[in-house]
Amino acid sequence: MEIRKTQVVMPVLLAIMSLMVSQVALAEKYSGSMAPHDRQIAEMQALKASLVRRNLPPLVSPPPTPPQAVPGPRVYQVISYGADPTGKTDSTDAILKAMEDAFEGPNHGVLMQGINDLGGARIDLQGGSYLISRPLRFPSAGVGNLLISGGTLRASNDFPIDKYLIELKDESSKLQYIFEYITLRDLLIDCNYRGGAIAVVNSLRTSIDNCYITRFGDTNGILVQSGHETYIRNSFLGQHITAGGDRGERNFSGTAVNLMGNDNAVTDTVIFSAKIGVMIAGQANLLSGVHCYNKATGFGGTGIYLKLPGLTQNRIVNSYMDYTGIVAEDPVQLQISGTFFLGDAYILLKSVTGAVHGVNIVDNMFSGSGHGVEIVQLDQTKSGFHDIGQVVVDRNNVNGMKVKSTVGKGSVSGTGTSWTVDLSPVLLFPNLVKHVQYTLVASEAGVFPVHALRNVTENKVVVETNAPVTANVYVTVDQGV
Repeated sequence: MEIRKTQVVMPVLLAIMSLMVSQVALAEKYSGSMAPHDRQIAEMQALKASLVRRNLPPLVSPPPTPPQAVPGPRVYQVISYGADPTGKTDSTDAILKAMEDAFEGPNHGVLMQGINDLGGARIDLQGGSYLISRPLRFPSAGVGNLLISGGTLRASNDFPIDKYLIELKDESSKLQYIFEYITLRDLLIDCNYRGGAIAVVNSLRTSIDNCYITRFGDTNGILVQSGHETYIRNSFLGQHITAGGDRGERNFSGTAVNLMGNDNAVTDTVIFSAKIGVMIAGQANLLSGVHCYNKATGFGGTGIYLKLPGLTQNRIVNSYMDYTGIVAEDPVQLQISGTFFLGDAYILLKSVTGAVHGVNIVDNMFSGSGHGVEIVQLDQTKSGFHDIGQVVVDRNNVNGMKVKSTVGKGSVSGTGTSWTVDLSPVLLFPNLVKHVQYTLVASEAGVFPVHALRNVTENKVVVETNAPVTANVYVTVDQGV
């Protein structure tokens, strides 16, 4: 401390002494050689200069005031709680204690009613691999704005087969939503063929981002039940770690993602093994950029299964169905577009009560083996489709498969009084034509036959003339208007 004072004081003393010496020298310089009036002027100028120097900033600035300490983010590092990052010993209690402390963190306001805003607190897995023997849950409902990230969770050999490694759920809570804005990021979750990986129940605005979920049992990799707006993105899910062509593919089981709620999204996600890639039993969900090459349809698998008869209201866009297709029960307001179907993968509309409304299957690409597999098929085993409206299956690019559409075009030429255009090989629904347009072009000059549409049954259009004529007949029909 004394050294610091000396360093500050000495330069100031030197500056004062220099100023005094310069003033004395000026006085001596002008005292003998100048007239009294000139000497007085010179002394006044010297005085003015000394006053200006006194008002200048000090030559040495005072030491800066040390900044106030800023509290860091609330990060709960699980190793400091005793978690074993090598995965050799059970870390369940340690991680649960970190979750409990995070739950009790300071209140930064309220999100939804009853949800404590934790201010972006983080539970940091610190890049370790942790053995888990029972579900990781918060002590009760009512927290939000929290991140769990950065490590691997592996189920122990005695982990319950009907549970999930991370569970956002609380059966006893009376809150409208029990958690809000919980983010699970950069996690590898190995279920050890026991239970599932993540259960999000009655939660709001949950993000599952950049996660690798594998070895789930005959259950769900991710379950989303009730709640609102769970987003699954940039993730990989597979019951078995494989990259296609697995000899055990016939035995794949379980469901990678089960959406039993509304307004959720799965985007830019790969599902590489499971019996069902995505099961949807909720409305207004969006799937985009989803690549399913789970259990092939030929082995009994399904890429995406929409199990919400009469209330579908889902969109599947810009995705990739790789040897595994899409099944939709009694679809109402379903959009499938911009999607690539490889390996004879197709779309199956399954009748439960016989209704199909507001379905757009447009602008997709289908590539098959040349065995005549239809790109869109009907399952009317339980009930035939009889309530049909606003269904558009059109503008699909097909190679090596059989085109099916709700819009058909055909032509026939010849001489006679009757022309029949059979569109049944192309039209999706049997014996259903709601709108017909036709044109008859007579080949002979000066001939003006009387002609009319006489019959439309079994998707065959019959046009007749009042007299024999050589002509071409062009027909366009629509099943879905």
